[in-house]
Amino acid sequence: MKTKAEWQSLSDSLTFRNQAYVGGRFQPAVSGETFSSINPANEQVLTEVASCDQEDVDLAVSVARQTFNSGAWSGKSPAERKAVLLRLADLMDRHRDELALTDTLDMGKSIHETVNIDLPDSIDCFRWTAESIDKVYGEIAPTGNDTLGLISHEPVGVVAAITPWNYPLMMASWKLAPALAAGNSVILKPSEKSPLSVLRLAELATEAGLPDGVLNVVPGYGHTAGKALALHKDVNVLAFTGSSRVGGMLMEYAGQSNLKKVWLEAGGKSPMVVFDDYSDIRKAAQTAAAAIFSNQGEVCIACSRLYLQRSIKDQFLAELKEAAKTYQGGDPLDPDTRMGALVDKAQLDTVSRYIQSAIDDGATVLTGGVPDYLEGRGYFVEPTIMDGANNDMRFVQEEIFGPVLAVCEFGDEDQAIELANDNPYGLGASVWTDNLSRAHRVSRKIQSGMVWVNGWGGGDSTMPFGGVKASGNGRDKSLHSIEKYTDLKTVWISL
Repeated sequence: MKTKAEWQSLSDSLTFRNQAYVGGRFQPAVSGETFSSINPANEQVLTEVASCDQEDVDLAVSVARQTFNSGAWSGKSPAERKAVLLRLADLMDRHRDELALTDTLDMGKSIHETVNIDLPDSIDCFRWTAESIDKVYGEIAPTGNDTLGLISHEPVGVVAAITPWNYPLMMASWKLAPALAAGNSVILKPSEKSPLSVLRLAELATEAGLPDGVLNVVPGYGHTAGKALALHKDVNVLAFTGSSRVGGMLMEYAGQSNLKKVWLEAGGKSPMVVFDDYSDIRKAAQTAAAAIFSNQGEVCIACSRLYLQRSIKDQFLAELKEAAKTYQGGDPLDPDTRMGALVDKAQLDTVSRYIQSAIDDGATVLTGGVPDYLEGRGYFVEPTIMDGANNDMRFVQEEIFGPVLAVCEFGDEDQAIELANDNPYGLGASVWTDNLSRAHRVSRKIQSGMVWVNGWGGGDSTMPFGGVKASGNGRDKSLHSIEKYTDLKTVWISL
């Protein structure tokens, strides 16, 4: 790991790609409009980025469709596509410091996280998916001797991917790797709050041998470029990671246009349930801190609801407050920093309102609290633990996307399950117990797409990622992710 001074020196010489990437080349928005990309840690402008709109989206979709129909990528064998995506993964690895630093500067997260989490996961996603694509087989139906029934997977055509700002490169990789591996052409709209790393990724993809027009990037706002993609009648599939509110709007747009398939990885309000039969309270408390304070709490699977069995609550909170000290906000370029800045002033204001709401509703501040913002000093919030919370409080029910933890208590197993499920979201959940039967029993009953037992956030490219209820549909990662970007075709042959 480089030193803070080395990262700073590298950042001083970094050149950002800031135009749309369409047809294998960078170009300004048709309107000439731009928006500012701002470093959340010091509020300084990094660069001005092309602000794409309807005309840019129309152009990108047209290029993507023409490229798909040409067979330049869709017509290649799975082994040929694998080779290109593996070269892209190697180029990402070669440029990992540049990509990690770009996301740290653009989004505010610590360089420790981008180097050790975001980049390894992104590279692994491309490598694993590339290696898997030539191992996905079709089927033969069990018909009679006079017929042959073939079942195959075909690329859907043109895929639009709208990705969030909290893990810019990683979330893009989760969409791009399976969509490209399946043979589709893709238009990616990154969040306007952190668009820079994926523009560089697109350039690297061309260097790796991806044909021009297969991967196009249109930076811009959700209500302009995002809406245009969702309404476009020549987009076959829309993949989205972001809020449940916006996900619902995208489904409406799909219904108003061509009934395109919409895959959503939406919001979360994950519970962590700790039973008194779990023996290592310190480990559980340290994990609870990581589950809400890492990446400044700007994590869809953040365990922002902590349910403690009454008999261990005091001991657990003592360990939790100690663990929270690791996550004091600091310079994201310092390798020792574990919690950087929130992405922008709007997010800082949102988090501040939720903390004040919790106080007004009667919760007690154990650490942190409403931040004191000083203009020009960055968007920092201290790790905030709120005791005395209950499920009737707004900050317990709604996704905050910041380092704010609601602490609740429960009496027995049935109450714990009831409280954990009393929420519109169902993305992730964490259960802590030394009782194997209880671990299985509670995991089955919790309404969540993912459950971690005696841990949080575990998983690799072999495991599907996604939720239920208001947290969305479909899955990223694993072989199941490829299913989102393919159509089943059946062929019935009379012999």
